[in-house]
This record gives sequence, C-alpha cells and structure tokens, in this order.
Amino acid sequence: MSDPALMTAEELLAAYARQALSPVEVLQAVSERVARLNPTLNAFAAMNPDAPAQAGQSEARWRAGRPIGALDGVPVTVKDLIDVAGLPTRRGSRLSDTAPAAEDAPVTMALKAAGAVIIGKTTTTEFGWKSPGDCPLHGITRNPWNFHHTPGGSSSGAGAAAAAGFGALHVGTDAGGSIRIPAAWCGVVGLKPSFGRVPQWPLGAFAAVAVAGPMGRTVRDCALMLNVLARHDLRDPYCLPDDSSPGRARDWREDIEGGIAGMRIAVLRRPGFDAPVDWEGIAAVEQAAQLMMDLGAEVEEADAGLPDTRAIFSRVWGVALSRLVHGFPETRRHMLDPGLLEVAAANTGLSAEELMEFEAARLQAAHAMARFTRKYDLVLSPVVPNPPPLADAATVNPVEALWSQWAPWTASANLTRQPAIAVPMGFSANGLPRAVQLAAGLYRDDLVLRGARAIEMAQPFPMPDLG
Repeated sequence: MSDPALMTAEELLAAYARQALSPVEVLQAVSERVARLNPTLNAFAAMNPDAPAQAGQSEARWRAGRPIGALDGVPVTVKDLIDVAGLPTRRGSRLSDTAPAAEDAPVTMALKAAGAVIIGKTTTTEFGWKSPGDCPLHGITRNPWNFHHTPGGSSSGAGAAAAAGFGALHVGTDAGGSIRIPAAWCGVVGLKPSFGRVPQWPLGAFAAVAVAGPMGRTVRDCALMLNVLARHDLRDPYCLPDDSSPGRARDWREDIEGGIAGMRIAVLRRPGFDAPVDWEGIAAVEQAAQLMMDLGAEVEEADAGLPDTRAIFSRVWGVALSRLVHGFPETRRHMLDPGLLEVAAANTGLSAEELMEFEAARLQAAHAMARFTRKYDLVLSPVVPNPPPLADAATVNPVEALWSQWAPWTASANLTRQPAIAVPMGFSANGLPRAVQLAAGLYRDDLVLRGARAIEMAQPFPMPDLG
C-alpha cells in the first residue's frame, strides 16, 4: 500500500529494514489520519505525547542497523484499562483516578522493550462492563464501516482504531468477549489468548476470567504481537511461564501457514443453552465450514456437553460488577453508567456458598470443553448474535442484553479459559462486517491462529474506504 498508515506491522518492519520507510514517516501518516477521522470516530481516550520521541529513537536504531525488538517503530495503541506510565488510566469512568500512572503495566513494558511506538490509549466502556461502545467519560465511539453504528466493546476504541488505520496493532482486553466482539463488528482480527498467556497488572474487576490480547488487520500481525506480549511477569500471579525452548523465544507465527488439512473441526450450535444468532450469523458459520472442508479439514456439528454457561457467566459478571460499584461511596455512584448500576443491583446479596456453586459450575464447563477439544482441533461458532446496533441506542435491560445481544457466543471461552479468535467472514446485507469464532483447547493458541490464518488466506477482507 502507498499509505504507510494502512500497512501491516510485518510490511512496516520489512520497509524499515530496507530503509524504504522510517518510523517517523509512519507516525506522521498515522497522526494525519487520526487528526482527520478521529473527531468522528472518537477512538482515543488520550494521545501519547512521547510518541514522536519514540519514533525518532526507533528511526535512529534502524539507520544504525540495530533495532531493539520485534515491533521496533511499529505504531500501536493500548486500551484505557491498561497502565501507561505518565498517562492516567481513566477506564471510561468519571470516578477513576485522574493522576498519571506511576509505572507501566506488563504489556506496556513489553511493547516499549520491543521498540513499539505507543500513539495513544483507546476508549473503553466504563470499567469494561458492556459491549456497546460508549462510556460516561469519553462518550460514544463509532464504527469505521458506518458511523451510525457501534464498533462494539468493551475494547471499542481498539476495534475502531484497527479498522480505521490508526496504527497497525492494538491491545484490547477480554473478560466475556471484549476483544472478539469489536473485532467482529469492525472487520478485524481479535485474539483472546489462553488465560495467563499475557500478564496483567493491576488486575481488574474480572481477574478470574479476563485476558489481554492483540487486535489487528491480519492474523500474522496478531501472532507477531503475541510474541511480544506473552512474556512472564511476576506481578501477575496467574501468569504462565514463558513458552520457549532454551535460548529461543517462541514465535507464534511458526507453523501458522501450515493449513488445516486433516484437522477435525466441530461446529458448535449450542454453547450450553439456546444462544441467539440471526440468519446472517448462521450463514457466516456455514460459509466458514464449507471453506474449511474445501481446505481439507473434517467438519461436523457436535455438542460439547456444556452446562448452562449463561447462568454461570451471568453471576461471574454480575457479582464482579456489584463489588466494583460498592467500592465507591454511595454519594458518588450516580456518576456511573446507569446500566452498570442496574446490573450491580441485580447481583447483590449472594452467599459465599452460592458463589462457590458458580465456581464449581465454571470448572464443570472447563472440564467439558477440555474433553471436547481432545476430540476436535478447533471449534467453530458465531461471534455475535446480530450485526452491530446503532451507536446512539440506549442500553436497555443489560442483564438480558448480555445474552440476547452481546456475549452469548463469546463468554464460554472466558469461563473455560481457552484461546478463541474472531476472524472476518464477509459482509451482512447492510454492508457491515460479519465474522466467525474459532476456539481450541487450553494453551493451544497456535491452533486458533493457524485456523484463522487459513480462513484469512482463502477469503481476504478489505478495510473500510475512509479516504
């Protein structure tokens, strides 16, 4: 592509290596695009004043032939639930601390060590609680494919930024679908890694099910970013040890081009309950299934034998939000998103015994999925039940919306902690992107990347024409 802002991370790195582009030129191209389009899209919570200096330092390293890491000079964004030293972490809330973060979160530290240019922090729903992309502090974020529609959430700004060309790579977080939902509605790739693969600190409201992960325009770029993010950090008590052999860090792009011939793939029609999905979502799954059969995979419908994940996640989500709300003085709670208050009110008064019952049910779901993925390499399903709703629509009855409009297909992978990825799959009749989800057994992030790459190669997906 002639516009550096629209190039993938791999393309940028290749251009830097042959001195065809510089990180300063790329940052300038991205910044001009942000200046032109972001007033409408509202993808950023804050811009990073250190970005020009980071780009200049990277340019000097490339000129000397000494890049310091796998993302040296690549423009990236970080969701505003994640600390960036020197910038406040507002979490989309008027009740959050306005003071700058004192230190970098693990993913931010990893990005800086790899030489990435952090251009800013992207918007989130308040504390990451819901899927429509608005929050009390920063307002409404809009979908680059159609400004009247939401990009999804809670990684709303990351999804919009990825589709709009505001940098090559973006860090989102996902506790019930918050990477995969905006990826699906914005026509980009979003990977929810295995739980513990990417370290997080401070841990948020959904610590037991939440992950951080990459969003981008290609599967290979997301794998490249995972190389950087998936590094052990002692601050996160759930963090996995580094997945590497002696003297060699793991490259998640290895074998990503291996194809899916011979793989066994299950089409999941029921994630423990009768999850809603419109005919276009079903059509996207059927299209992906046929495509994967054409590529040599064995594809069949199968039942994972899951318990009612809707009932389990409703409590995981609701109790976490109730605890969050009750951590604020009662005199200030009126400043929170009204829907957040509604969910909290519906989830007060549970006994310790009831909470332990829901944790036992979560483990039952994880056990069922572990047995299921011993038989199948990949699990194919919808990502979202419908195309993205209007950006200005009010959030009505969020307890029901969680299952009727937002996360019926995504939340189970958070409960079971397995990897899952959203990959584009054509367009709906209204011209907005469609997508499918691939999941694999716990810690088999390589399989979801490989499966998504096979789909991407067979059916490339464009960017929106924003001029």
